[in-house]
Parts: sequence; structure tokens; C-alpha cells
Amino acid sequence: MKEKLRLIVEDNTTKKGKIFDYFIQFLILLSLAAFSIQTLPNLKDKTITVLEFFELICVILFSLEYILRIYVSKNPWKYIFSFYGIIDLLSILPFFISHSIDLRALRVFRVFRIFRALKLIRYNKALHRFHLAAKIVKEEVILFLIVTAIFIFLASAGIYYFENKAQPEVFTSIFHSAWWAVVTLTTVGYGDVYPTTTGGKMFTFLILMIGVGIVTIPAGLVATALSKAREIQAEEKREKKRIKSPRK
Repeated sequence: MKEKLRLIVEDNTTKKGKIFDYFIQFLILLSLAAFSIQTLPNLKDKTITVLEFFELICVILFSLEYILRIYVSKNPWKYIFSFYGIIDLLSILPFFISHSIDLRALRVFRVFRIFRALKLIRYNKALHRFHLAAKIVKEEVILFLIVTAIFIFLASAGIYYFENKAQPEVFTSIFHSAWWAVVTLTTVGYGDVYPTTTGGKMFTFLILMIGVGIVTIPAGLVATALSKAREIQAEEKREKKRIKSPRK
């Protein structure tokens, strides 16, 4: 029985598995739609009651799905602390927190119902490919973030020494200058903070050139990783077909 349930819950290549996946996807979309409707002003009491009842049904079904996934998982603790496990928990936890405790401040946790949208990642092959790509370039991305953080610090310190005397109220410290460094390195340039000295303008030009490279690097990493992820999925698909096909 456990193995049969595992095939339905975790294997979406079977007919029953596809039905289960499509049902959960449809339920997620309906719950998000209901969540959005609840934010409309001047709703009738009857409408609010229906939406709250539907939310209760969704929470029950999502809770059953969460428990079922723990039950059929070969390593329950690994699933619970995995990305999908945490998302599944966050999609139902706000309901229990906001209804079991009367403290109004804790009702803010209801906003985490939006995490149900992330549950759709599990049921989309293209989105799953991004998950594989993230694993492939994890080390490169970490290195990129470290280098970017170093550049932000250098840019903050540089513009501070160029502009502090000219604009002490804007570039008060390196920490205050960090905002300019972030928007300049990312080439956003809101224009709310900008240099006025000649040295500051020349330094800004240099940072902008570096920023162009910083913006393009992640795109290259993601593109390469997605290509690799596509190859991995294709190989897995061929392997499944080979296993399922009868031996001659």
C-alpha cells in the first residue's frame, strides 16, 4: 500500500500520479484566487463565509497531502527540511497559527498563504529544471555573491571619500553610501543619490562599467546551468524508458 501511494504521490508519469498532480495544482490556483478575493473591500458576509469555508477545505486537503508525503517518503526528515517540505508546511501553517491563537499580531502569518504559489514548482517540469540548474551553479553563485558584496563595499567606501565633503548629508558614512553602490552596480540608477564632484563622477563611470558585467554574469551562469539541467532530464527520461521497456 505504501509503495502504491508513493507511486501516485511522487511519480507523475503514471495516470494516477498525473491526476493527483493536476488536482493539487488546480486546488492551489483556486486557493490563491480565493485568497485574492478576500482582499476585496465591501464583501458580503455570505461571501466571506463561503471563502472561509473553502479555505478550511483547502487547508484540510493540503494537510493531508503534507502528511501523505511524509508517510510515503523514504527519508521523512529529509523531506520535512527540504525546500518543498518547508514550502508545503508554510502553505498550511498560517491557518493553524492565526486560528489557534487570538493574538492579532500573529494573524500577519496568514500572508504566508502566498507560499502556496511556490507549491506549483513541484508540478512543473520547466520550473523543476530551474531547481536542477540552481544545484548545478550553487558554488558559482555563492562565489559571485561574495565578489559582488566585496565590490559593493569597495564602491561604498570609494564614493564616500569622493563625495562626503561635498554632500555630507547624503554620503554621511560608508553605510549610507551603500545604497548608491547597490543601485549603481545593478545599473538601476534611481537618481535619488548621485555624485557632484569630478572625482565622484569618474568613479561612478568606473562602477557602472563593472556593474554591466555583474548584471550579465548571472544570466550566463543560469543559461549554462539550464542547458545542463535539460540534458540531465533528457537522460533521466531515457533511463526510465529503458527500465520500463520489456527486455528482448
